[in-house]
Amino acid sequence: MGFRLPAIRRASFNASQAASKSVQVPKGHLAVYVGEKQKRFVIPLSHLNQPLFQELLSQAEEEFGYDHPMGGLTIPCSEDVFQHITSRLNGQ
Repeated sequence: MGFRLPAIRRASFNASQAASKSVQVPKGHLAVYVGEKQKRFVIPLSHLNQPLFQELLSQAEEEFGYDHPMGGLTIPCSEDVFQHITSRLNGQ
């Protein structure tokens, strides 16, 4: 059973998509990669100011530093945890 979170969008990521201009991020949003399979989520920039999300950013910095080979912002948590956190942020 699945559910859809209206404020985030998920898309599969692969190298050919990264090079493609078809992978666009709307103004006011940020793409992040989450979980073992590096699922791509597009989140509102407003999440960056929230303490819950700042904790995820601190974990990402600790694990990957600022020079990550993926080139994007990778969040080191499971997709389920990420979706739970973003659903809480969307409810605020």
